[in-house]
Amino acid sequence: TKTVVGLDNYRYMFGGSEFYEVLRNTFVFTAAILLGSIVLGLALALLLNQPLRGRVPSRATVFAPYVLSGAAIGLVWAYIFDPVYGLLRVFLDVLGIPSPNWLVDTSWALPAVIIVYLWKNVGYSAVIYLAGLQNIPQELYEAARVDGANEWDSFRHITLPQLSPVTFFLSVTTILFSIQAFDIIAVMTEGGPVNATTTLVWYLYEQGFIAFRAGLAAAAGMLLFIIMLLITIFQVRFVQRRVHYS
Repeated sequence: TKTVVGLDNYRYMFGGSEFYEVLRNTFVFTAAILLGSIVLGLALALLLNQPLRGRVPSRATVFAPYVLSGAAIGLVWAYIFDPVYGLLRVFLDVLGIPSPNWLVDTSWALPAVIIVYLWKNVGYSAVIYLAGLQNIPQELYEAARVDGANEWDSFRHITLPQLSPVTFFLSVTTILFSIQAFDIIAVMTEGGPVNATTTLVWYLYEQGFIAFRAGLAAAAGMLLFIIMLLITIFQVRFVQRRVHYS
């Protein structure tokens, strides 16, 4: 006999403080990945667009982590973050900084996951931005120089507006991808310590496949769908107005 529970799963989900921590982790993680991907991706693209020696293999090196398995990357970085044997500890020792317990300390676990996810995906943003940079007509920069514009003026009034379609595309895809991040969290922290890295996707998996609370997992999945839908509608209706397509 199946009993109709109505909205009980949603009441239970929002009734505890734990779930609000899950939402906070999700939004902090997504915002950090979005900002980092846009800023670092554009910076790398500007660097790789210069006539430097060895820029072709450098482009391949930057993009390589994106095609690697997230599970494998998470496993390798778990060893890098190890405060006793990890490679990162060696560099911090040179600077006289003690290595924190990245994956055990609740204050450092989420930043560690953000660092790894950024390292894996920033190459994708850089390549997309690089393609956008190479499609900007050089006549615009030449006309700006004739008018007395310096490098900053050209970047602000030509490069950024011309790259706005690329930025819009990356903002949409980065938010949708990062809000569903699972593999790196699963390998490195499993949502811990003490829910410090539990995002909405991991919460859904945990409730559905570990605690076997299918109704609660379905409620979390529906909330995830609503959040992604609202973010996409907001971007299409409001953010897209600031995009210059010509």
